[in-house]
Amino acid sequence: MRIALAQIWSTRDPARNLREVERAAEEAAAEGAELVVFPEAAMTAFGSDLAASAEPLDGPWASAVLGLAGRLGVTIVAGTFTPGQENTVRNTLLVAGPGGELAASYDKVHLFDAFGHAESDSVEGGDEAVTVAVGSGDGGGDDAGRGAVVGLATCYDVRFPALFLANAASGAEVSVVAASWGDGPGKVDQWQLLTRARAADSTTFVVAVGQADPAAVAAAARVSGDAETERDATAAAASASPTGVGHSLVASPFGAVVAELGAEPGLLVVDLDLDEVAAARRTLPVLANQRFAVADRPRG
Repeated sequence: MRIALAQIWSTRDPARNLREVERAAEEAAAEGAELVVFPEAAMTAFGSDLAASAEPLDGPWASAVLGLAGRLGVTIVAGTFTPGQENTVRNTLLVAGPGGELAASYDKVHLFDAFGHAESDSVEGGDEAVTVAVGSGDGGGDDAGRGAVVGLATCYDVRFPALFLANAASGAEVSVVAASWGDGPGKVDQWQLLTRARAADSTTFVVAVGQADPAAVAAAARVSGDAETERDATAAAASASPTGVGHSLVASPFGAVVAELGAEPGLLVVDLDLDEVAAARRTLPVLANQRFAVADRPRG
């Protein structure tokens, strides 16, 4: 299955971000991707007024992404914000199917209350793991065109193996992680370590797509003479909000890095041999061998 990791940099302008989603999705479709994954907060960047931007999954921003997926005949995963209760939002992954339908949605379960942030102040957490079938399954070869079950996760979720194990138990062969990873000492190393570890834990391909590093965006804009982008990206880089470090990657079911981007925006197209998942599970049957159930949360 051919997938594309669309490492964009989202601004605080949903309309501008939608144009970037359209551009990257069209490029990915032209390269034959069946699945195009965008970062968390693709709709609007953290640090913006999330409640003002949030809209239901039949609202104009999500509907435009659904229409885009239908026009291109691909599945698109993109990070949005939907209305929650009492002036909160939900951090929602939208899955737009190749027929223009809403294939699935996932509300981030583990909220980023760490490293001095308190996502739960403004975001209402979800409570369900979600998997979705992706791919037409009408290819001609042994693996060509075969669809896959994809498990969904968002950013801080990657620190919680139980979610990935739950998705694998539901049949996931691919784990998508959409992120807007916070910068800081050692944070890129942690991102790389955690995504690889979750791949090995669950013996799935991990497709981890983060926001590009705004510092890299600002540097490129400075060279090109794009003063507006340089200004906005410089401000984002100086913000306390988690606005991205780049380094989107694909990890194999054994935890090896298959391919990885750098800090700047980019599109990475990768062919996944889904038979590698079954082979890994025969060789290293950690899912079959596990003996302890994981509690929902500590008791007492």
